[in-house]
Amino acid sequence: MLFMKIWLLFPLLAGIVITAFKYKPLSPVASSLPADTLQYPEEKHFRNLQQLTFGGDNAEAYFSFDGQWLVFQRTSAKDGLPCDQIFVGKIPAPGAPFQYKMVSTGKGRTTCGFFTKDGKHVIYASTHLGGDSCPPLPDRSKYGNKYIWPLYSSYDIFMADLNGKIVKQLTHSKGYDAEATLSPDGKKMIYTSVKDGDIDLYLMNLQTGKEKRITNTPGYDGGAWFSPDGKKIIWRASRPQTPEALQSYKELLAENLVAPTQMEVFIADADGSNAQQVTHLGQANWAPAFLPDSKRIIFASNHEYKRGFPFNLYIMQPDGSGLQKISRDKGFDAFPMFSPNGKKIVFCSNRNNGGTHDTNIFIADWVEE
Repeated sequence: MLFMKIWLLFPLLAGIVITAFKYKPLSPVASSLPADTLQYPEEKHFRNLQQLTFGGDNAEAYFSFDGQWLVFQRTSAKDGLPCDQIFVGKIPAPGAPFQYKMVSTGKGRTTCGFFTKDGKHVIYASTHLGGDSCPPLPDRSKYGNKYIWPLYSSYDIFMADLNGKIVKQLTHSKGYDAEATLSPDGKKMIYTSVKDGDIDLYLMNLQTGKEKRITNTPGYDGGAWFSPDGKKIIWRASRPQTPEALQSYKELLAENLVAPTQMEVFIADADGSNAQQVTHLGQANWAPAFLPDSKRIIFASNHEYKRGFPFNLYIMQPDGSGLQKISRDKGFDAFPMFSPNGKKIVFCSNRNNGGTHDTNIFIADWVEE
């Protein structure tokens, strides 16, 4: 999904320029930088917390349907990655190193990896058909240094096997297609596209290719997930509330840009009906997912901090009540996902990075209080 890494949120942290490589398995090297906090005392829901990656920007780590593997996107200067590529790795035993390999092409920029139901393929979005090099980041100085995301028109969604061979191209529109996840039965894909002139959610039947647009309100709708029982969907939306904001949104969209500084969490039935706004917290509330009970919601937010960070994880009821703070890092915690059996949680964080800007993947046993 259109990712909100910490260095994208704060442009002063951005700007990694490196070279790509292809299908090279990586073995992590423990950081030689001084350690900081791995787990905070208030994080009562995490037990046996383990750091899986060390260095670079590692984000959107999501479980396979059997809970044994992770797919994620990675940028790392020391490993020669100019911009995000997609990797997969089997979850290691406690204390063992996390081994992973690239399954994207090594060309262009990729995002939003997700395993298929059979565990033998992943879907992801890539710009590689638009060129081998990383597409340029937008010049924010042209927009008053406003925080903006690029909606690269060369993004399409592909299916590849675990050796990196693309077996199918799933989208073909001329504009941005990305941010895809699958239904619990593996038969439907929900994703974000600009094909009809706005940034909306679409449902696709993977077997037939038939699809349906399910959001129609002006503004950005993206980062959608199905509930574990398949009955609901959840996503983030940034929707202009004034005529001036709508005009600004349309002007940016015409340049394949969006500025989602205000995002709230929405839920709906699995077909897009009965949509409801869940959060009314202000600032950026995003990366939402359901807990294994398909009732409670977990998401990332900076609503407590007017300066825009930290981002922490929170749990709430589907009506927005019962808000509970789950994580406590002083920089960035986001992209939470539960294992299919509900026993583990994976998330990405700036914690324990030795004072760098690195974002790493963490996995823990989930403890209900």
